Amino acid sequence: MLHEGYIFAFQDVRGRYMSEGQFVDMRPQKVKYASKTDFDESTDTFDTIEYLVKKGPKNNGRVGQWGISYPGFYTSTGLLSGHPALKAASPQAPIADWFWDDFHHNGAFFLPHAFNFMASFGLPRPQPTAAKNPAFQHGTPDGYDFFLRMGSLKNADANYYKGQVGFWNELTQHPNYDAFWEARNLRPRLKNIKAAVLTVGGFNDAEDLFGALKTYESIEKQNPRIANRLVMGPWIHGGWARGTGEMLGNVAYGPSPSYWYQENVEAPFFKSYLKDPKPTAAAKLAEAYVFESGTNQWRTFDAWPPKAAQDRTMYFQPNGKISFEQPASGSEFDQFLSDPAHPVPFTETTTVGMSREYMTDDQRFASRRPDVLTYQTDVLTDDLTLAGPIQALLQVATTGSDADWVVKIIDVYPNDTPDNPRTKPGVRLGGYQQMVRSEVMRGRFRNSFAKPEPFTPGQVTPVPFTVQDLMHTFKKGHRLMVQVQSTWFPLVDRNPQKYIDNIYQAEENDFQIATHRLYHSPASASKLVVKVL
Repeated sequence: MLHEGYIFAFQDVRGRYMSEGQFVDMRPQKVKYASKTDFDESTDTFDTIEYLVKKGPKNNGRVGQWGISYPGFYTSTGLLSGHPALKAASPQAPIADWFWDDFHHNGAFFLPHAFNFMASFGLPRPQPTAAKNPAFQHGTPDGYDFFLRMGSLKNADANYYKGQVGFWNELTQHPNYDAFWEARNLRPRLKNIKAAVLTVGGFNDAEDLFGALKTYESIEKQNPRIANRLVMGPWIHGGWARGTGEMLGNVAYGPSPSYWYQENVEAPFFKSYLKDPKPTAAAKLAEAYVFESGTNQWRTFDAWPPKAAQDRTMYFQPNGKISFEQPASGSEFDQFLSDPAHPVPFTETTTVGMSREYMTDDQRFASRRPDVLTYQTDVLTDDLTLAGPIQALLQVATTGSDADWVVKIIDVYPNDTPDNPRTKPGVRLGGYQQMVRSEVMRGRFRNSFAKPEPFTPGQVTPVPFTVQDLMHTFKKGHRLMVQVQSTWFPLVDRNPQKYIDNIYQAEENDFQIATHRLYHSPASASKLVVKVL
């Protein structure tokens, strides 16, 4: 794109780095403007485009916009500017709804990501500066130990932030989906878009997988006549722009998926709309470019999820099995003891942050824990390709009054799988349990994210939720495994397992041990509805 001779302009949002004004975290997009001086990110984008086209270097009057992560959100709001010169925009790993992106998954709180982000990014900035705030110093490389010693989340501000991080306090005052979060939901506002759109995301994006998928989906539903496309690769957050994408942790994806995307999708997209008299090259671009892990190949579709994908139901079974057959009579449930004082770690890696490799980590360490339930298919006699979201329905009971439920979809390699010289030292791929998708559900939100409710101890209760999209082939000779657990620490904060109105204000003595049951009887069948391609 540099060789194409584009004019590049980079701009800080209001109140960040060298830009003046007041910064607002994910500034709400206005529906109506009170006066001509009223503003939001879309009006600022309009003003910038107007200035660049008229006052900037000589140009052809066509403008493109793109950004990754937070700037991906600004690209989405830029689409709402309505400026006639904006012809093409690419929101990449965009924030779409901050009750779902980054810090929350189904109401559960992603602790190290939020804590570390706000400890640096959220500090006050009294005047314009090009310097970044220093990273938080934990005093240990062991995040599991640090966050366990921190105790209740109410200790974060008292012991570390000292009232300096306003957004942390705002967040913890709004534990449920209320007007504060609704104002930071851009999805229903993505209407009346005129520019061509290319949304880009990564299946291994630990921060904003939700944002990419839901930005594409929302624009597609609400703007049926525009050119709207999706790219989903095997990348971490922004990995298509700062790495080859050939490997994550111990999992290899073949020759550079990043370069393939840049050369075959991104560059042609912008060239077509910004330089060609008529966007003829764009007509050759597919609706969706999706990387299929397992077979490591790019696939193209005229819709996402693929129209050809068929819904099939996988049922949890007795004796640690899962299959497409309905459960027969036998043991009705499996149970485990969940102790918030000894939570299941989310990774074997020693880290103070949300390691991106956790999304492909070997799960053998977890399957050996007594507080993790493990189910797997027989050895597959044919390839099994899943494409799209997974609908989980867990039939559960607890001796407590609240609980989290974590579902992990895992590809179990054959025991004779050869090693890869590029894996981490000591890693053997024979029997490797590669996590390919995972999700958590805070049980109190099972019926409503706005109006949480406790569990009745001992009562069998359905907990439905969506596990985000994947595109993966479980190859012949492999197994599909599912793990279910209730702690995932410190990736997700600990649930006290006792219902507290505001979980962020739980006291140390509110945390209690509970026995959880997962039912798999014919009358109370736990299941996953998957899309099989």
